[in-house]
Amino acid sequence: MSPQKKSSTPKKSAASKKSVIAGDSASSTPAWPSYTGTSQLMGTSPSGRVTVYVDPTLGQPGLQNAQDLLSDADRVVSANDAIFSTTGGAVSVIVFALGNATDGTGGADHMACNYSTGNAIEVDASFGNSARVSGLFEAELSECSMGGNLCGESTGEALSRWCAVVTSDNALSDFATAPQWVQDGTADWVDKTEDTDQDADSIGCGMAFLSWMMSKGYNISRIAPVMVGLGDSGTLAQLYAQLTSDTAANAWPNFQAAIQALPNGVTSDDPFGALAVSAASVASATSPAQLSAELRGAPKLKPAREQRICPPKSKRLLPPKKKK
Repeated sequence: MSPQKKSSTPKKSAASKKSVIAGDSASSTPAWPSYTGTSQLMGTSPSGRVTVYVDPTLGQPGLQNAQDLLSDADRVVSANDAIFSTTGGAVSVIVFALGNATDGTGGADHMACNYSTGNAIEVDASFGNSARVSGLFEAELSECSMGGNLCGESTGEALSRWCAVVTSDNALSDFATAPQWVQDGTADWVDKTEDTDQDADSIGCGMAFLSWMMSKGYNISRIAPVMVGLGDSGTLAQLYAQLTSDTAANAWPNFQAAIQALPNGVTSDDPFGALAVSAASVASATSPAQLSAELRGAPKLKPAREQRICPPKSKRLLPPKKKK
């Protein structure tokens, strides 16, 4: 945990932003998972649900990333609400050179998969490509909506990455793990779940499996609530059984047959071409008028384990083979 941040004398700019300096006990700056530098406040989204900060040492490219994220934040949270059929909580997010990268490959991080102890989110800057910053934000925001379930599991990681794919038009395509899963022999991570979110093979299997399920007509907003309900011990085979009413024993052989029938093999995390349909379904569910009506009656997120702090597994989103 980083120490409580300190607030400098507010400086008004043309955009009426202020800087918040580390060390001021009066400051409300979040305790970030790893960032310990100066936090410059960019502002809060119109919904009041996303407050964006930036490391000012990044200069204009980083400020642009943060401003673009602030402008895009409510679209992302609205899409996330539609995916999980809930209304998420308020979060803070800081854009900085996570892992000393400024191209998005530093990934993203937060402390826990809920809105109480995991609502301080860190995302890597991506100079000149703010869509990647929004994708990284959604990857962590989606985990908050899992409410402590799926935390640090291969299934949860695959789901969070697919949420990022759908909401950012696959801006993080270089994070793909399904091709590596195939290269390494297509191990069965459908009938079992791996107790980590850092193994490319189990995540890649999950990514390809979810692509297959979505191509069969089960879009991401149908998949996500079921996976959350199944929890840490749930498997992709159980997801298949619950959605299709077929036996779980058929999930792996049917999936394998579909993989083998692909004319071009597995070259991305979406080998079955499900992105366009899934993205459209989420976008249509988040039109301003429909969203306003839905959110008035939507249940607030009240998972059974909301107060549980996730075990100290990794929740850091990274491209395959990139170390922390």
